[in-house]
Amino acid sequence: MKLTQSQLRFLRAQAHHLNPVVLLGQNGLTENVLAEIDGALEHHELIKVRVPGMDREQKHAVIQTISERTGSVLVQQLGHVATLYRHRTRNPGIILPR
Repeated sequence: MKLTQSQLRFLRAQAHHLNPVVLLGQNGLTENVLAEIDGALEHHELIKVRVPGMDREQKHAVIQTISERTGSVLVQQLGHVATLYRHRTRNPGIILPR
């Protein structure tokens, strides 16, 4: 899914007040964590994930893996927090601008 700049801006504004829903622990990115992220995306569409304790390259690789494995789009990454979006086809909660 490719988003325009105005859509990304809209999603960043929507995510501003959100707190991270999923926190990666000491074990890093496991199948259970991916399942939790997938479920959160299905329920909320727009979530924040906290990825602490890694250097920049590792963090970027983990976030890319999460995005690819869950079929989501990286909206924004600030420090240890990544904002992800995945459109819910059934009963969408967020209507993106054109």
